Amino acid sequence: MSKHILVAVAWPYANAEIHVGNITGAYLPADIFARYHRLCGNQVLMVSGSDAHGTPITVRADAEGKSASEIYKNFHNGFLNLFMQLGITYDLFTTTRSGNHFEVSQTIFKRLLDNGYLYRETEKQWYSPNENRFLPDRYVEGTCYLCGYENARGDQCDGCGSILDGKQLVDPRSRTGNLSLELRDTEHFFLDLAKLAPQISEYLEKDKDHWRSNVIKPSRYTVNEIGLHGRAITRDLDWGIPVPLREWDGKCLYVWFEAVIGYLSASIEWALNKGDPSLWHNWWYQQEARTYYFIGKDNIPFHAVIWPAELAGVGRVFPDDPAGSLNMPYDVPANEFMNLEGEKISGSRNWAVWGQDVVERYGPDPVRYYLTINMPETKDTDWSWAEFQQRNNDQLVATWGNLVNRVLSFTYKNFDGRVPMPGDLCPEDYKLLDVIKSGFDDVGGLLEEIKFRAALQEAMRLAAEVNKYLEEQEPWSTIKSDPDKASRSIYTALHAIDSLKIIFSPFLPFSSEKLHNYMGYDGTIFGNQSTRNVVGEEFSYDVLEYVSENAIGKWEPSVLSQGQSLRKPSPLFKKLDKEIVTQEMNRLGD
Repeated sequence: MSKHILVAVAWPYANAEIHVGNITGAYLPADIFARYHRLCGNQVLMVSGSDAHGTPITVRADAEGKSASEIYKNFHNGFLNLFMQLGITYDLFTTTRSGNHFEVSQTIFKRLLDNGYLYRETEKQWYSPNENRFLPDRYVEGTCYLCGYENARGDQCDGCGSILDGKQLVDPRSRTGNLSLELRDTEHFFLDLAKLAPQISEYLEKDKDHWRSNVIKPSRYTVNEIGLHGRAITRDLDWGIPVPLREWDGKCLYVWFEAVIGYLSASIEWALNKGDPSLWHNWWYQQEARTYYFIGKDNIPFHAVIWPAELAGVGRVFPDDPAGSLNMPYDVPANEFMNLEGEKISGSRNWAVWGQDVVERYGPDPVRYYLTINMPETKDTDWSWAEFQQRNNDQLVATWGNLVNRVLSFTYKNFDGRVPMPGDLCPEDYKLLDVIKSGFDDVGGLLEEIKFRAALQEAMRLAAEVNKYLEEQEPWSTIKSDPDKASRSIYTALHAIDSLKIIFSPFLPFSSEKLHNYMGYDGTIFGNQSTRNVVGEEFSYDVLEYVSENAIGKWEPSVLSQGQSLRKPSPLFKKLDKEIVTQEMNRLGD
């Protein structure tokens, strides 16, 4: 029976280019998962967008003397290009600048207020006399009062991962310069997390055996040991979503509060685009639906604690929504960090491998392969250019690419460009096809469990089994001495490759589509992506959409037709010279 699967992907701040750590942290695992479930026939909704209101955007705008809108639009369009090139198949990649997101975020604010989960309070906030303004937490840096990390932000410490009270930072300073700060009174709305804590505690204790330990343990500790306290959800800002109350002009919804609402607002926008405004209910109110949030470990508190608190406090979004409450996250499979050549990635030092650059120069699937086989699922990993070159040549090319190329090229040359007519297969032929058939359960099971590294390793092991079979059968030699045997072994190998094409496709979609075409099929495995411009009442913006039309792929072994016409093949991948390692290392740094 078809399932409704929501794949909610971290929203990138539209203030910097995306690097490989970002890709393997959230965007690529989400895409692998979504592609797999689409092949299984499930109803997948994969959504995200550019976070246009984060203070990193205004920080960069101030530094460059530009408007926040200019900064956001530039990086948003870059994200769309990268995701198209890399094959990240969002059903909708939108933006927090859409009129729909404004409306939904303000509606959530009102629901929480009506339900008694917001309160007003005057608090001290850092004020910069030199700049004549209150500073958002991201504009304030200092020493973490919990772990001593010297470059903690006002809202969160990247040293220990804790959510912080910016007022308690030691030696606070403004990010815009080493300016003295002072605490002044300002009134804000607070989300009453203490009142919601019992519901969140119960939620985190129930049916969480499938959660990763790096997610569930700190989340439970935050709620049950540290305790939850009210947290401001408004700020004195002029770039963001206005507080929807007349007497609160000049204040906006705090980005940490409204950005996570984007998963919901994007789902609603997608339904509106489809012409069925209630279609999003299937993922947000249907109890059998499962919602997965793909993020990096620095976002765990906001997705495993605070967003569930918002959802618990809202109830129904709109009066005509189904009875009941919004679905809580079924899983939050946060990845750890990817470093670069043994050091933390740093954009300011150009110690990074930038996504669009590396994809343009090496192609999407080699990059996807390395980022998956090296994915930081349970601990930090490291991008090494030497390892990238080695894995590309010794695994992707040698095990899978060469297998495909030599079998298809041999068939095209020796069997008139058609799948051989093998007659009756032998036990060893059936044995190999049974091994490949079982791979759908084995690899699929690992994908269900969000163990992508192990799933790709298993796929490569299956490819190695086909290579082993061909070494034993030697069709290249028997084509003259025993053409019937050669016909059987080539047919069996083609059949196995045709099935492996599907098993590899969530990881390597571009080469799998190319192979799909070489095998003589019309249509595509997955469908297509496209961008289009949306003109709203207030904002015009580009979105990325996935369309499944013309997709024929299914998560099941192929039924390869004897005599099927093939198309002339060419190699799926290229070997990389060792010289690229030195060249790439020289590109790093200031």
